[in-house]
Amino acid sequence: MPVRMRVHDREPIGAALRRFKRILVRTGLQKELRRRKYYEKPCEGRRRAKMRKLNTIRKGRNPPANGRRDFSA
Repeated sequence: MPVRMRVHDREPIGAALRRFKRILVRTGLQKELRRRKYYEKPCEGRRRAKMRKLNTIRKGRNPPANGRRDFSA
């Protein structure tokens, strides 16, 4: 998925960089890059998912259905 961003005229480079980082976070590309930095065996991925599920149950929380956190408390 290509990420495109146009830098406006006379826009400070710091502001453009912040905007670019925000776009990366919003698209989920940064998380994907971190995940793919090293190869992970399929069994390790399944083990990690299983441990995440057990930790969620142990903490007594129900995981959100859409995979996002809910801060509307």
